[in-house]
Amino acid sequence: MLNISGLQKGIVIDHIKAGCAMKIYHYLNLDHMDCQVAIIKNAKSSKLGKKDIIKIDGLLDTDFDMLGVIDPNITIDIIENNQIVEKRHLNLPKEVTNIFRCKNPRCITSIEQELPHKFKLTNRERGIYRCVYCEQKYKES
Repeated sequence: MLNISGLQKGIVIDHIKAGCAMKIYHYLNLDHMDCQVAIIKNAKSSKLGKKDIIKIDGLLDTDFDMLGVIDPNITIDIIENNQIVEKRHLNLPKEVTNIFRCKNPRCITSIEQELPHKFKLTNRERGIYRCVYCEQKYKES
């Protein structure tokens, strides 16, 4: 069994869909931060079969609900003094900007490169987002 030491103070991003940890790592810009990060890929999970986990030494000031767009099953554990002091389940945000790109070649974002890629949540139950400019449904590649 793989063992990664506990955190005195930090964040554990758990229940990440297997293979998605690096997408979250880059979205949170962890590669540009001066903190210790442990990424565990394909860990055994009784619920998911396999999952990824990210452990961050130290706290981040970010809107973790944005990660729900990548995977709504993610949980966020806030650690202080080696104990989980808060466990958050994510809510899908109503609107997201620059998390993913519109794939429609006729969308204005394809022509106007400086425009932000904005998507609105149109179906919460199914987690469907649509481009605010062209209504193109987001499909994960």
